Amino acid sequence: MAAEPPKPADIKEIKSYCLDFNWAATGRKRKPFAAPGTWAGADPARHVAWYKAMGVNVIQTFCVSTIGYAWYKNGVVPEQPGLKHDFLPEMVRLGHQEGMLVFGYYCIASNTRWGTENPTLSYGTPTSYHIPYTDEYLAYLSAAITDGVAKTGIDGFMIDWLWMPDRKATEGKWLDCEKKLYTQLMNEPFPGEEQLGERTPKYVEYSRKAIDRAWKTIRKAAKDANPDCIVWLTSNHINHPHVVNSDMYQEADWIMNESGDITRIRQVKGMIGKHTRLITCLARWNNQDATKVVPEALAENVGLYGFAAPRNNIGLIPLENILSKPVAELKGDDRNIAVLARAYHGVSIDAVWNGKDAFIEPGK
Repeated sequence: MAAEPPKPADIKEIKSYCLDFNWAATGRKRKPFAAPGTWAGADPARHVAWYKAMGVNVIQTFCVSTIGYAWYKNGVVPEQPGLKHDFLPEMVRLGHQEGMLVFGYYCIASNTRWGTENPTLSYGTPTSYHIPYTDEYLAYLSAAITDGVAKTGIDGFMIDWLWMPDRKATEGKWLDCEKKLYTQLMNEPFPGEEQLGERTPKYVEYSRKAIDRAWKTIRKAAKDANPDCIVWLTSNHINHPHVVNSDMYQEADWIMNESGDITRIRQVKGMIGKHTRLITCLARWNNQDATKVVPEALAENVGLYGFAAPRNNIGLIPLENILSKPVAELKGDDRNIAVLARAYHGVSIDAVWNGKDAFIEPGK
């Protein structure tokens, strides 16, 4: 008889990581979005084994990455060109066998394929926020989420970049579709770009309404497909005026401060729902000291997460040379991985990797 998949409520401490298919990589440098098919040869069995070696109980991988292609076959969103395995459903199956939850991912304000196919509804296709939350885009997003949750068996998914478009491609000029959206949400004529500076009350009000409508679309699609689906919000500006004290903060299942510091997590604790779980992040971009953040997070019952771009053609980061070294000798993503792996295995920062499958405390 097959083992029962883990229940989200059974995860007492969130111990998560992501091998980040969003980005191309040369050596250890993250570059712009990975071209379609870059990690298409990723092997689910080897990936689950990697996460098991890390000690995670929550795998975060992908439904649709920023380039706009899906990581499972026969869905409403076209699959990654050359996708070798039915990757996400296999990750779910194998991850559940190991007692792990498996999460997908959707990037909300950026989707290269969608922007390319809908040029009048997108501010180009830069590697930044470029999509206004029009009726057409939210219909696409709803269909993509419903399909991903229903077909793959994921326990939940992360939503990233739930922000307003930056409009750099048009030098600040608004697309006609977004002018229409402004009128639709604000119930007044579009006043002109010069009246809607980033910090003007009208722009903040419009932005909060647009983000809230997108959030409600996302949440409804997830819960309609699976009422137990966990919706995990990550925010690189967790105290931004467009999102603080919002329904989203009350309704999200998990909220992560991608900037990584515990201070900003404390600042939003009074804004979240009773059921909402908080997470912090370790990644090279946020420059946090893992040896300080991890014990702080554990002491305050804050979940842990990290991510980094893969370093080989099957989407992995070789662990042996990272885990075998003392933390003090490591930098950047390697240091974060080494600290998180020790925390996830429940050992001290000084524990030594045995070269196979476990850490050993000094003197033992």
